Amino acid sequence: MDLRGASAEALATLLDKLADVLASGDASTVADELFSVASTLRADGALRRFATDASVPAQAKQGLVAEVFGGKLSEAAVGVFGDAVTRRWTATRDLADALEHLSVVAAVRSAGNDGDRLADELFTFGQAVKEDPALRDALSDPSRSVADRAGLVSALLDGKALPATVTLAKQALSGSYRTVSVALAEYQKVAADVHGESVATVRVARPLTEGETARLTAALTSQYGRPVHLNLLVDPALLGGARVEIGDDVIDGTVSSRLDDARRRLVG
Repeated sequence: MDLRGASAEALATLLDKLADVLASGDASTVADELFSVASTLRADGALRRFATDASVPAQAKQGLVAEVFGGKLSEAAVGVFGDAVTRRWTATRDLADALEHLSVVAAVRSAGNDGDRLADELFTFGQAVKEDPALRDALSDPSRSVADRAGLVSALLDGKALPATVTLAKQALSGSYRTVSVALAEYQKVAADVHGESVATVRVARPLTEGETARLTAALTSQYGRPVHLNLLVDPALLGGARVEIGDDVIDGTVSSRLDDARRRLVG
């Protein structure tokens, strides 16, 4: 999600609001409810336009929120949504995108001290979806209802993953991102950011030992000035070394890469 201008400012303010309400509210409930509101806004163009129309008085918009959603959502979720409609938005779609982002943050907060486990589970499930064509097709099949596909996620993850992981895996089915895998990757980035971390995808030829993992994590943390969460992928074709992707940076120290460079120089 890339919000700019007024929308970015609005989201920053709402994140502070969310932190306040989660101090006394049920984070998992707030996550579900804010995502439901985001889905409603995407489906209802008239409501979306009204909620983001800068010419409509803030009090009128808050009144509509209270009338339509009061009694259906928790006080915490209504409070966040009511605050959101008073903000200025660069594009009408930005309100729904911001509410989805807030729902992800709330889901991450619901995991408490299991933030690292949540990030790992989101990555692992995302990789499973990427590598299993049958699963990928089943989760993206437009002929199957979202509820049906969510049932498949439950069958795969319930009792094996954190409740927050299951929640976010189901949210990834909504189609707000290009694919389920992309949604899960973005959700993992949010999960890491909530805990002040960056995400590095590391491809290696063989599994790393605990010591090697710790040294690599420490080196990347020192280089980037903030904690780094590692996504480790084993690819024997690399022969040796490691390829690290973090943000827009790529550090390729694999043997296969060096061999390719040598071949190009010989050919040249």
